[in-house]
Amino acid sequence: MLHRLRELGLSVRVFEKGDGVGGTWYWNRYPGARCDSESHIYCYSFAEELHEDWEWSERYPEQPEILAYLQFVADRLDLRRDIEFETEVTSATYDESSSTWTVETADGERVSTRFFITAVGCLSKPFRPDFDGLDDFEGEWYHTARWPDEEIDFGDDHVGVIGTGSTGIQFISEVGGRADHLTVFQRTPNYAVPARNRPLGDEEYADIRANYDDIWERARDSRLGMPFDWEQHTAFNLSDEEIEEVLEERWQQGGFRFLHAFEPGYILSNAEINETISEFIREKIREKVDDPETAEKLVPTDHPYGSKRPPMDYNDYYGTYNRDDVTLVDVDEAPIEAFTPDGIRTADDHYDLDTVVFATGFDAMTGALLAIDIEGRDGQTLEAKWEAGPRTYLGLGIHGFPNLFTITGPQSPSVLTNMPMAIEQHVEWIADCIAYMDEQGYDRIEATEDAETQWVQNTNMLAENMLFSEAKSWYRGANVPGKTQVFTPFPGGLDNYREICDRVAGDDYDGFELDRVDDAPTVEGR
Repeated sequence: MLHRLRELGLSVRVFEKGDGVGGTWYWNRYPGARCDSESHIYCYSFAEELHEDWEWSERYPEQPEILAYLQFVADRLDLRRDIEFETEVTSATYDESSSTWTVETADGERVSTRFFITAVGCLSKPFRPDFDGLDDFEGEWYHTARWPDEEIDFGDDHVGVIGTGSTGIQFISEVGGRADHLTVFQRTPNYAVPARNRPLGDEEYADIRANYDDIWERARDSRLGMPFDWEQHTAFNLSDEEIEEVLEERWQQGGFRFLHAFEPGYILSNAEINETISEFIREKIREKVDDPETAEKLVPTDHPYGSKRPPMDYNDYYGTYNRDDVTLVDVDEAPIEAFTPDGIRTADDHYDLDTVVFATGFDAMTGALLAIDIEGRDGQTLEAKWEAGPRTYLGLGIHGFPNLFTITGPQSPSVLTNMPMAIEQHVEWIADCIAYMDEQGYDRIEATEDAETQWVQNTNMLAENMLFSEAKSWYRGANVPGKTQVFTPFPGGLDNYREICDRVAGDDYDGFELDRVDDAPTVEGR
């Protein structure tokens, strides 16, 4: 976004809480942290020089390599000179009389700006359950999303891990065997598909470079922001044996290619084929885990495959539970009651621990935005407006908050896609919108209430007609006690969403009001 706004000749300042670039890859430094999109598409497409001068080492890069890539981009585009590091934004207030935002930082600095653009990320504000007795625990504890920038030696420790989502699966696979003993506290098992990670050879990378234009085009025009074809659009007229063959072939390919065994929208809408796929994965889990009782604890039965973010297995996750020094605790059956000075007490046992790791995820989608005190027109706060759940138009604009843009905001595809593709689409749309406003002499843009209401209803309707509605997930805020549960991302696919956004822009920003400070009346519906 900084790069694009500079190209428009605008003055831009970026505030960053960390002391370096990287976002989620700056904060999430835990052992085993990797990307679940393949490296050659988990990068920027907007500047050819970036992918010409960078080469990924693996199919799924680890956190240090991704962070190094983001640092490379920042340096190549000379971005750091406009970024204020170690600076936390605490509030942003809109002044209707001057059509400007006043942004305030934790150190008391106040900046006046015409446009206020948030790029705080969908998974940025860590969530840690409020367990009794944590202050009494005499060991060390960490949250994976705020991992210290130093190596931690678990060699002599009894380590407890709370959570088995994507992060937990990565951490458990990495630390199992490194700690003296690892105890995993699992509430909900997940469907972890093998990533099939491997080094990228010179010949393979040369082929990627030669075909990058086609790769980017296919990724942009796909549901998930990934350039993968599906074996069959549907399973209609396929025998059970033929379905099994398709699934087995994609299982061997691994990663999100498995989700493309059939058209992903079909998989997430058709309960019958989804159950077939879910049972296929369950059987794979049972084959990997030696102890039948442990295997059944690891088999998901409470939600369809893909209705939660599908985790990847990079390092024999299920095989980790065949080790004598790894214990699985089902806290759905026996909940954690409290921390004690020397460990964790559940409803039916006590576990001695030296170190506890919270892999409990985030206050997703809205948490980082609501952590900033954002006040729009007439003194309305974003927190009050979103009390019953987020309301946006296209995940880009919010009624009552002029000249505020949210990159990958609620009700945009965001976390249901390969994130760089979603981010670039938003950045390009916002930059084009600002350029249009300057060309036409407009000072303000604001989503209309009707357009916002219709967009929220459309997002909810799509989600209810898909299998997302059958899962208690962070997509719905179900992981945070007391949070209003509503499906937050737009589930209609990045390809359809891009067409909608392009149509809105091509129709003079239909669903937005644009006006000039000194003009009256406003341009209704524009």
